[in-house]
Amino acid sequence: MDIKNEVARSLLSIEAVFLRPQEPFTWASGIKSPIYCDNRLILTAPEARDLVEHAIAETVKREYPQAQVLMGTATAGIAHAAIAAHLLGLPMGYVRSSSKDHGRQNRIEGKLVPGQKVVVVEDLISTGGSVLDAVDALREAGAEVLGIVSIFTYGMKKGVERLAAAQVRNVSLTDLDTVARAGAQEGYITEADVARLLAFRENPSDESWIRAESQV
Repeated sequence: MDIKNEVARSLLSIEAVFLRPQEPFTWASGIKSPIYCDNRLILTAPEARDLVEHAIAETVKREYPQAQVLMGTATAGIAHAAIAAHLLGLPMGYVRSSSKDHGRQNRIEGKLVPGQKVVVVEDLISTGGSVLDAVDALREAGAEVLGIVSIFTYGMKKGVERLAAAQVRNVSLTDLDTVARAGAQEGYITEADVARLLAFRENPSDESWIRAESQV
């Protein structure tokens, strides 16, 4: 079994990724979604955690062999960056969403030397906004950002375009397409639901995928 499929099945089994096309979730933005992702649940599931953290470490070694430091995004990427850095024997830090308003007012926590080659660890990428904020902060601090390793990506057009425009490479352990297929194979959703999930991914603001239920 390839790692994308293995991670997808693992996330589904612990309900870190939850598929509910019949009763859509509502995101903070108001968008109706057939999928909900909470990768924090990985930390409380030892078997899934072991799979994911080793997959992150192996991805860093394979895709970014020059990596000198792992930087997690706050807050969801911190633990994953820490565990993967431990497995790799690399330094680790994290990037706050904004600078502290006290002490040294750090935005980046942990030692970072200008010129160091950094890989950013993120749990989830949708439109790419939060991870690109972290990348910008690291670049401003003088780091050479090699790229991102994320656990899951929706593969949304906006996110893909924003990453490309910022010239940042992202490698995800798994993605919506793989999760949708695995979900159908495992009986979480029907084959007809797969097309609905992919339609949502292509244009999240278009709710016609909800009405498509009556047509399948």
